[in-house]
Order: sequence, then C-alpha cells, then structure tokens
Amino acid sequence: MSNRAAWRLESLGFLQVYRYAAGKRDWFAFGLLMEGAFAAIPKALDVVRREVPTCHLQDPVGEVYRRCQDAGWHVCLVVNEANIVLGRVRREAWQADPDTPVGQIMENGPSTFRPDAFLETLTRRMQEKKVGSVIITDSNGVLIGILYRKDAEAVLNREQTAKERVTHTGSEKTYSDS
Repeated sequence: MSNRAAWRLESLGFLQVYRYAAGKRDWFAFGLLMEGAFAAIPKALDVVRREVPTCHLQDPVGEVYRRCQDAGWHVCLVVNEANIVLGRVRREAWQADPDTPVGQIMENGPSTFRPDAFLETLTRRMQEKKVGSVIITDSNGVLIGILYRKDAEAVLNREQTAKERVTHTGSEKTYSDS
C-alpha cells in the first residue's frame, strides 16, 4: 500500500496500517537526478507548479474558499501535517455550508502522478481524458504541485519547434565557389 493511502486510512481511524518499502524506482519518483538517454526527456517535474493552495481535513469550507479566492484558485488540495495528499476540493464543493470541515466534502484519493512521468505521455493522457491538470506527488504521497496541461503543451511545443529548427538547419548545405 502506498504511503498516501496509509495516511488516509490512519486519518479514518485504522490503527494497524502498513506501507511498502522503497525500491530502486523510487529514486526517479522522487524527482532525483537521472542519467542516460532518459535524462534529457521532459518530465512532469520540469513544468509542475509548486505553489498551490492546501488545507487540512478540519478546516472550514468558508475559510478555505476565501483563501483560494484571494489567491486566484478554484481548487484546493487537502493534505495532512506531513503534506501527504488526502483529497481535493473542487469548484462545485464550495457551495457547502461554510462551517463544514473540508474533510466531509472533499474528493477522496484523487489520482496522482510522479515527477518522473514523461511529459509527452502524461500530456497525451490528459488530452485523451480531457483533464486540465493533474496532481504531482512523490512516491510517499507528499505533494509536489499541480501540472497544468496547457503548461505541458507549451513546453512540448517549444521542444518540437527547437527540434525542427535543428533538423532544418542541420540538413542545409552551404557551398562556396572557391
């Protein structure tokens, strides 16, 4: 079981919760350095927005809504004391009674992706699912940020344009009359 799921079960009152031990793949899932052919491929970590609004399970909806509005956001991620993602509050949930704890109205266990996810693959998936953003966490469920599809598409378009320029320039030949 993931660390994130274990934390959520603990918050629901389960006392004997076990999580997996870290493996080799975790190195990349934490966004740590990579070498070789995969190192140059754009990844989620390259584009993720780290400054995102967060709240806790017992925070009142009205207070969280005001904080998000002031910051210009329509979504808030629910985290625990260790910054583990437990849920998400979306635009439709703001209609709840302002005194309701966000833990009662949040979307439980939203999908998350790792920082080492290849940007092209993740963007294609977001396009297919018609999703505007995804949550990026490390393999322990600790929040890294939100990846917006429009940001990812912009980076991929710049990469493609740069590749086309290099290919075009590299295929040109110059001749001299000497």
